[in-house]
Amino acid sequence: NAGGGGERVLWTAIRYIQENYPYVISVVYTGDTDVTKEDILERVKTRFNIELDPALIGFEFLKKRYWVEDAKWPRFTLIGQSLGSIILGWEALRCVVPDIFIDTMGYAFTYPAARTFAGSQVVAYVHYPIISSDMIGRVASRESAHNNASEVASSSLYTTLKLIYYRIFAVIYSAVGGYAHVVMVNSSWTKGHIDSLWKIKSTVVYPPCDTEAFKDFPLKGRERIIVSVAQFRPEKGHALQLDALAQLLKDHPEYRQSQDGKSNQQAVQLVMVGSARNESDQARIKQLKDKAAELGVSDNVTFVVNAPFSELKEWLARSKIGIHAMLDEHFGIGVVEYMAAGLIPIAHNSAGPKMDIVRPYNNLPTGYLATTPQEFADAIEKVLSTDEAELLDMQIRARDSVQERFSEKVFADQFEKCMHETLAREKVTIYGRHMVPPPEIESNEGSDASASNAESSTSKAKSS
Repeated sequence: NAGGGGERVLWTAIRYIQENYPYVISVVYTGDTDVTKEDILERVKTRFNIELDPALIGFEFLKKRYWVEDAKWPRFTLIGQSLGSIILGWEALRCVVPDIFIDTMGYAFTYPAARTFAGSQVVAYVHYPIISSDMIGRVASRESAHNNASEVASSSLYTTLKLIYYRIFAVIYSAVGGYAHVVMVNSSWTKGHIDSLWKIKSTVVYPPCDTEAFKDFPLKGRERIIVSVAQFRPEKGHALQLDALAQLLKDHPEYRQSQDGKSNQQAVQLVMVGSARNESDQARIKQLKDKAAELGVSDNVTFVVNAPFSELKEWLARSKIGIHAMLDEHFGIGVVEYMAAGLIPIAHNSAGPKMDIVRPYNNLPTGYLATTPQEFADAIEKVLSTDEAELLDMQIRARDSVQERFSEKVFADQFEKCMHETLAREKVTIYGRHMVPPPEIESNEGSDASASNAESSTSKAKSS
């Protein structure tokens, strides 16, 4: 119920299952115990423009989610959250034992229990590997990052110990990943790491973007707004965006908002749109506001928190530039939304945006990639100073590019190829106390099969 881009995969997949396999009940495990089923479905509708049939979906509200939260594991976060996910997964399986166990959260340590003890078909949709050669490389090079504290990076002893820890963890992660029957990944970057770690051949199924919701946005007359759409999480690179804005205003002071209350037609505004999941995210927003004040750019920054989908669309329809600054973003659905909505994307020169999204179309550019604050500032200036006709051509290329590759229809087609055999296996599906009656099947053979399945499944439900 956080409203992030990765969550769209879950709801789009459930909608597809409801439309094409109406005899299947989808049950969602969630740790959001302060909301109801109706609250969640309403948020799905407003945030993602996805309407689900409440009769074909159930929710299990888990009480042990704190075992996988960052606050529980300030040190040894990887192994701590992974072990915590086993506890959370066991609670989930005690509530409901599914025929098909689909993980979209990255809790690979739950797979052995789901497959071995519950007897479920295990399907993984991997947004990102929780350990990767890139992470190990940054520790080895003693680079400080959100997952490599400065006190570790500055110590050769701590670095050596952390490398040992990471490499042992990678071996365990490889072992548990092997319990999945079907593995889908969201990008070429993720596929490279997962195939290497889990010793498998995964299938790239790009996350869906609601390109239809953006296709009619006018391309001309855009305002001098740089919009950032991302959850307020530490790895999303919001601080880098503020540094880039500060550099831009240093290089071009004429882009500052007027201090005398008069309108400045050249002024540039950075609008940060994102969801805040908890108190930690709210505290992070305050830190970003403080940083903007320290950099002297507060007048050029606007924060929009937990906006509904309708408001997000308004910002995308008005803005000229979409910025995304996360290092090694596994995919980057926000970048896809920028391009579908007619914005010029400026994304971090790594992982998903670099390998899959901001790619040439008909051998011509569709946006810009950057790494440092200066590079981001230069790219912003290039867009702002580009001739409108040339900019329009790039906007059209960007939109056409993502509509061909990342639409909900493309996702549905790829999801079907991976999941058809698994979803079509049972004609009756009972998940613990969530039950759906068998469909009416004309053939005697089909009816007998359904009755047999219903009888065996009902026994299973009664014993759970």
